[in-house]
Amino acid sequence: MDGRCAAETLVDFGRSAAIHTPKITFGTGTDVLLCPGSDEIYVFNTQDRKLQVVLQFPGPVGDLVQSHDKQLLYVVGESGVYCVSLPLMLSRVQSSTADASSSPSELKISSDCLAVAEEGVSSLLVVGSVLVTLSRMETFWRLTLYKTPAEQSTSNSYEMLNAFSLPLVSAAVCDDIEGKDNKGRGRRPVLICVHCGDKPLSSSSSSSEAMLADCNFRLESILFRLTFGVDVALAKSPVILCGLPDGRLYSLPLRPPGSRLRLLHSLEQPVVFVGASIVMETAPGHARCLIAVGEMGRVVLIKTCEGGPEEGGKQVGFTEGCVPGPVGCGCVDERCLYYSTGSDLLVLELSEGSDQAGAGRGDEAVVHHEETSSERVALQSPLSLNVCRVTALTRPTHNTAAGEVQVLGLTATGQLKRITLPVRREGAGLPRIPSASGRSIRDLLSAIGDVCERASALKSTIKSKNQILRHLNHVLNVSFLLLASSSEEGQPPIQEKPITCQAMTGWSRLLQKDSLNLTCVLDNASPYVLERGWTLSITVFPLSCSHGAGGGSSSRNFSFPFLNLHPGEKLEVSLPLSAEGDTSFPVKVSCSLVFSLKSLLGEDEAARTLDLQSRHVSLALTTLTVDWLDALQVDRPFQDTSITNNIQAFLSTRQVRWSGRTEGEPKSGTNPEREQYAARVRVSSELLRATLAVKPPDLDRQGLKFPNLCVSLLDWLLSGRPGGVKKGPQGDKIVLGGPEVRARGPNGHTVKLTAKEVNVGEVNVEEESLAAVEVQVESSSMAAVCGLHHAVLCRIQTLLQRAPESVASTIKMESLALRQALQRAEGLLQQIQQSGISEAFGVGLSKGQNTRSLLGAYRELRENPLLII
Repeated sequence: MDGRCAAETLVDFGRSAAIHTPKITFGTGTDVLLCPGSDEIYVFNTQDRKLQVVLQFPGPVGDLVQSHDKQLLYVVGESGVYCVSLPLMLSRVQSSTADASSSPSELKISSDCLAVAEEGVSSLLVVGSVLVTLSRMETFWRLTLYKTPAEQSTSNSYEMLNAFSLPLVSAAVCDDIEGKDNKGRGRRPVLICVHCGDKPLSSSSSSSEAMLADCNFRLESILFRLTFGVDVALAKSPVILCGLPDGRLYSLPLRPPGSRLRLLHSLEQPVVFVGASIVMETAPGHARCLIAVGEMGRVVLIKTCEGGPEEGGKQVGFTEGCVPGPVGCGCVDERCLYYSTGSDLLVLELSEGSDQAGAGRGDEAVVHHEETSSERVALQSPLSLNVCRVTALTRPTHNTAAGEVQVLGLTATGQLKRITLPVRREGAGLPRIPSASGRSIRDLLSAIGDVCERASALKSTIKSKNQILRHLNHVLNVSFLLLASSSEEGQPPIQEKPITCQAMTGWSRLLQKDSLNLTCVLDNASPYVLERGWTLSITVFPLSCSHGAGGGSSSRNFSFPFLNLHPGEKLEVSLPLSAEGDTSFPVKVSCSLVFSLKSLLGEDEAARTLDLQSRHVSLALTTLTVDWLDALQVDRPFQDTSITNNIQAFLSTRQVRWSGRTEGEPKSGTNPEREQYAARVRVSSELLRATLAVKPPDLDRQGLKFPNLCVSLLDWLLSGRPGGVKKGPQGDKIVLGGPEVRARGPNGHTVKLTAKEVNVGEVNVEEESLAAVEVQVESSSMAAVCGLHHAVLCRIQTLLQRAPESVASTIKMESLALRQALQRAEGLLQQIQQSGISEAFGVGLSKGQNTRSLLGAYRELRENPLLII
């Protein structure tokens, strides 16, 4: 390939976490200063291939620049600009290496070397005795000029000469185009200085005289005068060019009084590189072209051109073109622009004489001209040099004896490479490599190594992308499977789901304290594997608000990440639901599967590409309710009540209040027995036989005794709802010995559930009475009675939903039940009204009697319920 070059690795520093854009520049002699973007600066000798010094700064290093005599090194830190004396540093290194091993010296730079205390500095530039800093503030850029001390000193005696402000772009796009580059690192603005070439260079002079130190260039006098003005050219003032991350290119003359910043051009994309080139095939001279390169590949050439008939004479022209991007870094020599896209190192010829050679190739870059330009100059298509992952470049150096052009480059993996660039053939625009056979073989091997490294990186990226796509395909399949199994609004729920979550309650005792635990079992019956990234999320939300110290109840969320749940496997997790004494029932339990996209894309990539709501995929599995019936301790043995009663009698004789009395219960110093509360629910026997599938005893053909209707109802109430929460640590069914169940509630009080068959109807009515089953809840705790009564009613509602249409009572029995309820309601209404009138006027019943009257009305409503048919 014509554009092939030789790349030789000098040293491998290793990959580092770069916060800022890396930078590399030449030091004294054969030393090179490298800033990888971290808090260190390396001093490497290219001739000895030895790392000499490692400078450690208090924070990340953003930029570095040397004075013109290369005696001082200015470094941008978090607190401002540091100044380090290079001769003093090298003398310390030589003294330390005399009695030390071959390892490099490490010097820690303290705050004593802080020359300019200014936060937010992004770029530096030294022009003679002037130090230029560019800082980013909240709403503007600030360009500040400092006077450096006359003597070579690192003290902080830097006098501020002037300061200029440039407004930032709008806040909506400020973070996108002014914050970080395409690698996520802090983007550095570009600062260079151009000088007027007022005297011609002889042919024997080195072409490098057209360029001064780093970031300083000497322009042809005509181009300098047309670009920056006659006053600036007559004053022979250096001009600072400032390229901002928003694409604006400003100029600032230093010497004329009253100089101001002037917008020179706008690339409409972050400025990556600004330089100058001779762009001539023959005869050395000053630079005749200014080049500005944007991050997305836009190239602007500023040079003189012949004016039209109306303008007359010469004028400045702006030529815009586009090259393949994105551009990460660049450098320029007399005739070529070298830039890196991360995946390749490219060279673009800028010489005017090469336009004829490239005109017939048909692969020129896209170009357009400003109105001030009258000639059309096409940019050639850039040539690939087959060097990948270059993040920083030095200015090219020419070896006249060998006819080579060399440039040093720092790669993303931390390798410092010496890149030998192709030289030009006489009379041709295409580059070539010197024709030594050994050099050719070495160049081929180097090119093969670069291509292999690039191919390996691309292969790893493709493999990672394929794994991400395969994993996302599994996530989509699981999502579609669960969404298709969800019941639509107004439709009955689907019984069988491929992925289900079942819950069971059970009491456990630890450190003499009882607690109610909820065990959830995730069953994967789907054909897909739930791989890394899935999480079982369980949310517990109390449905009854607690008016305690907190003033309310809040939900709790439990997350259980897991790995590779294969088809047919189950995942069992346990979580604490409540402690003994907690009465915040019923509680709602929501189970869902959550997939985090951060496990696939990574934390940084997910934060950059996705918002907070899009980083997780949540799929609802089931919603359950845990009520008082689920929290009963049926199988727990009870304490001897005689001992408790004797203690209560003893305490009552001493007129000590029994601590277990609930609020609202009457005080009694003589009766140790606590007052019992009760609530009843009546259900039609015909409804229970139809829904619970219980056969009457006379239908038994084999002589077996079926459990009666009362035991079946209690067993159904305590075994859990269909598809809901199950009782017992493993969901075992509770075996009842009769129509009476004694248990302990979650608040620690004893409760009793009884069921008996009754006939509903009046004795003086000749019509047939209705057989029913009456369930009574009895306890000394009003909270327990209310909670269990509500739980029983909720369970009975599920029977009504499953009841066939054939189960119905006659109209007379319905009217009888309603007539009895109306009579009770009228009596209770009069009682409640009488209590309210007495309390309002303060006459009649006392406050305690009034409370007992209202409590009796509430008890009457509980103990004489309506018949559920």
